[in-house]
Amino acid sequence: MVLSDEATRLWETAKALNRAAARVSPSAAGLPPLIFVTDPDRTPRPWEIAARLPAGAAVIHRAFGRPGAEADARRLRDVTRAAGVRLLIGLDVALAVAVGADGVHLPERALDQADEARGAGLALVTGAAHSPEALARAAALRLDAALLSPVFPTASPSGGAALGPERFAAWTRAAGLPVIALGGVHAGNAAVLADSGVCGLAGAEGVARAFAPAAKA
Repeated sequence: MVLSDEATRLWETAKALNRAAARVSPSAAGLPPLIFVTDPDRTPRPWEIAARLPAGAAVIHRAFGRPGAEADARRLRDVTRAAGVRLLIGLDVALAVAVGADGVHLPERALDQADEARGAGLALVTGAAHSPEALARAAALRLDAALLSPVFPTASPSGGAALGPERFAAWTRAAGLPVIALGGVHAGNAAVLADSGVCGLAGAEGVARAFAPAAKA
C-alpha cells in the first residue's frame, strides 16, 4: 500500500523518535512507534484507518462502554492481525483477553490494574498520564509505557490545557519509563518532539487524517 505524504511523514517521524529513544532505553525498541487511538465519536469507523497502518504500528480501541464494543473489537482484531499491527483494548482486560488482543491501555485512574492485565497474559500494558506524579506511578507499577498528554492543543473533550513541547520534554526525560506523546499530534508538528526523549506518537484525529482512505471520485 502506498502511503500519502502526510502518512509517510508521520510514520517516518515516529520511527525516528523510537530509534533515538531506544539508544537510551533499549526497552523502547519493542514498543510501537505509532499508535492510532480510536474514539467512537471522532473516529466512528476505526477499522478503515487500522487497515492502512504500517506493520509495527498499534491501535488502542476505546469504546467508553458503548454498545457493540466487542463486535468492533473483534473486527479490529481481524484487521490489525492481517496488517501486522498490534491491538490494545482500553481499560477492559476481560474484553482484551476475549478478542485475543495484544495488550491493554489503562486510564490514569486505573493504572493499578496493570498486574491484573499481566496475570491475564496480556503482553503489552500501557497507561495514560497527565502529570509527573502519574508518570512516577506508572513507572512504579512497571507499565511498558505511558501515553503523556496533551502535548499540543487538542479537540478531545478530556484533553485539558496543552503541556507544550518544553514541559512535555522535561516530564518525559524524568519519567522513569518510556513515554509516548498524545494530544494534538499530527504530521505537521511531530518533528518538534525530536529531542524530547519520547519513544513514539499517538493520536486520534491526527493519525486518522493521515491514514484515511482516499476519497472516491
